[in-house]
Amino acid sequence: MAEGLVARVKRLVSGGVNQLVDSIENTSPETVMAEAIREVDRAVDQVRDELAGVIANKHLANTRLGETTSRHEELQGQIALAVKESRDDLAEAAIARQLDLEVQIPVLEAAVADASREEKELEGYISALQARKREMEAELDQFRSSQQQSAVDSAAAGAAAQKDTVEGKTRKAEETFDRVMKNATGLPGGRSGEMTDSTKLAELDDLARKNRVSERLAALKAATRDV
Repeated sequence: MAEGLVARVKRLVSGGVNQLVDSIENTSPETVMAEAIREVDRAVDQVRDELAGVIANKHLANTRLGETTSRHEELQGQIALAVKESRDDLAEAAIARQLDLEVQIPVLEAAVADASREEKELEGYISALQARKREMEAELDQFRSSQQQSAVDSAAAGAAAQKDTVEGKTRKAEETFDRVMKNATGLPGGRSGEMTDSTKLAELDDLARKNRVSERLAALKAATRDV
């Protein structure tokens, strides 16, 4: 795996959002976070490409190792037969071939082991990047939720402020009207009338009713005397 890609993966996994994007000036936080997630996706794709190459090389090395080992074992049987038949020339040729194969086998085994180790390492990088991506997506969702809640709170605060402003203007206009009305006519305005004590109004209604009862009783008495 290229050293540059290794460093990039480590930076993406361990770094914060501000380190993931080079140019964030004049950019909204949500845009920065979304771009950081896309960079992680691109890194995952690159590591997967590397992994595909490693798996292909491992397969080729494994195949070559199997063929070499099988050929070495096959030659062993042929050497035994040549010795039995007193064909030293054939035995020597087979032994020479065996020696060539024997020096290749450790190299092929090392190639398979290296590929297996690199395969495991790359799979670990992919898992780490995917885990980091999930964390970043959760952070982005949380940021969006907080932004939405902030917008709702701001709207509610604005509506409350507007309501207070309207009520204040209405109250001021009513007070001005009452003052002008009183100055012009000597009569109290609407708001002053609304603030009249309700108990006194009730007492006045009761007094008027008693007066009507007394007047009717007096009229009845007068009619009785005339008869």
